[in-house]
Amino acid sequence: MYVLKGLSLLGVALCVVLMIVKQMQLKTTTDKDPVTGMTFSETWAQGMKPKNLVATILIGFIANFFDTLGIGSFAPSTTAFKLTKSVDDVNIPGTLNVGDTVPVCIEAYLFFDFVEMDLLTLVSMIVASIAGAYLAAGVVSKFNRKKVRFAMAAAMFVLATIMLMKVLGKGPFGEIGTELGVRGIKLVIAIVVNFVLGGLMSIGVGLYAPCMALCVLLGLDTGCAFPAMMGSCAFLMAFGNGPKFIKEGRYDPVACWTQAIAGAIGVYCAYKFVSSLDLRTLTIVVVCVCYLTACLFLYDGIKKGEAL
Repeated sequence: MYVLKGLSLLGVALCVVLMIVKQMQLKTTTDKDPVTGMTFSETWAQGMKPKNLVATILIGFIANFFDTLGIGSFAPSTTAFKLTKSVDDVNIPGTLNVGDTVPVCIEAYLFFDFVEMDLLTLVSMIVASIAGAYLAAGVVSKFNRKKVRFAMAAAMFVLATIMLMKVLGKGPFGEIGTELGVRGIKLVIAIVVNFVLGGLMSIGVGLYAPCMALCVLLGLDTGCAFPAMMGSCAFLMAFGNGPKFIKEGRYDPVACWTQAIAGAIGVYCAYKFVSSLDLRTLTIVVVCVCYLTACLFLYDGIKKGEAL
């Protein structure tokens, strides 16, 4: 666990360094982004407008506060970006995966010793998610705005449905397991499914709820879901799709910094005060908003296509 905790801190450092290097590189060019039609300076100025800056700071804090509680940050972040128009639709997947890397790595650091989970099971699931995310990010980072809108509509609908099952205790969420690790065919299933979930992270389908369902379905103690899902997300974002989105420049630079800083503060606050919140009510609200956002993305994809 000390090694995993160390990798979490390395993930924070890597993300920060890569964003700084990419930012310095983009500042030296006046080329316009072929998708957004804006230079880096114009994109930065857009993000620094008071309306957008305040919005992304609040989104970073609140969404990652929810994330630490197991609700997930992708759903509320996507919804808020969409409703406040603070991040271009085409940059939302990259902004989610790059901007939340720092807070999620901090979550992993805090929760790796939450339960004494079997290391082979934990490490296998984490490595599989990293591989899935790395392969998928190379494709998603090149999507045009129309493709991203349709992908996000599908992602939000799937995520909302899974979260609804979770809050209602339906499907695998209604079962209770006691194992701290798996072997044989169950381990193979855990690896394959987490590989797919890692790939889906690249289009905005949060891994937390599906990974929790996977853990419980395989008969694992529910507590194992926390190190498994937080470790998977932290490492796939830090070492998998995050660097690829940064390399392609397919993310909002200002929003990523506000998500990283405000999100880290939100994680710490949630970690300290988690026991006093009604998670069921919060999850129901997020589910409703997720379905609304899915409809908004679908509407924009059909009516606007690639236009802003």
